Amino acid sequence: MSSNEQARTIAGAFVSARREMRALAEYPGEAPSDLAAAYAIQDLAIGLDGRTVAGWKVGRINVPEDTRLGADRLTGPIFTDSVVTVAAAEAPEMPVFARGFAAAEAEFLLHVAPGWDGVVPADDEATRKVLDAVHIGIEVASSPYPGINADGPPVTVSDFGNNAGMVIGPVLEGWETATFEAITVRFEIDGQEIASATTATMLDGPLGAVRFLLANLASRGIDCSGGTWVSTGAVTGVHPVVPGQRVLAHFEGHGSIGCKIAAAVPA
Repeated sequence: MSSNEQARTIAGAFVSARREMRALAEYPGEAPSDLAAAYAIQDLAIGLDGRTVAGWKVGRINVPEDTRLGADRLTGPIFTDSVVTVAAAEAPEMPVFARGFAAAEAEFLLHVAPGWDGVVPADDEATRKVLDAVHIGIEVASSPYPGINADGPPVTVSDFGNNAGMVIGPVLEGWETATFEAITVRFEIDGQEIASATTATMLDGPLGAVRFLLANLASRGIDCSGGTWVSTGAVTGVHPVVPGQRVLAHFEGHGSIGCKIAAAVPA
């Protein structure tokens, strides 16, 4: 089987499993060993899936894999039908693969305005100028394959970057000049605080995540001139969850956002 055929088989297996809401006990083929092969699978899967992409999740690639792979971040699509916008105190149900992998993450959600000209901003000041909104939110990470993260970044990339949804919370007031690393974020599961952190631990922060994403999409020939959301990375970490649990993220001075984790079921 050629590499392209192998990639198409893997992409098809993930798309089918996601549509049917079923787990995959094993990786469906020969796992990619580098990011080029992984993004080739992801691009094929996006085409096979056919849904509209509302935005992109960005995640960190830790040492020593960042050096081996030549990148310190990765990305995957967030489909429009998996995005929920909520008001304060609302807690929507977000589906995950109960027998696959599931996690929730507190994230700053930055929106690239329509009309981006294709030039990747060089610094934070220039990056702010391509945005038209910043919200607090939660990324729901889930995959039919339980080993999606344990098997390494190329495997994570190959199944939509392990994304299963995004909860958009209130706007971050004063985002135009906000100092992200000064905002403490606390994460709770079922009322118990799990972690607390700021974006100071996140490489070059949410704005750096936007620059990474725009460069990544440009290199893949993906047009986002119509605007796109960027879920910029887990502030307090990647927190495994199971159906029935409630998660809540507090962004100090800017409100809270929560959701209930539910088992995905076929439509």
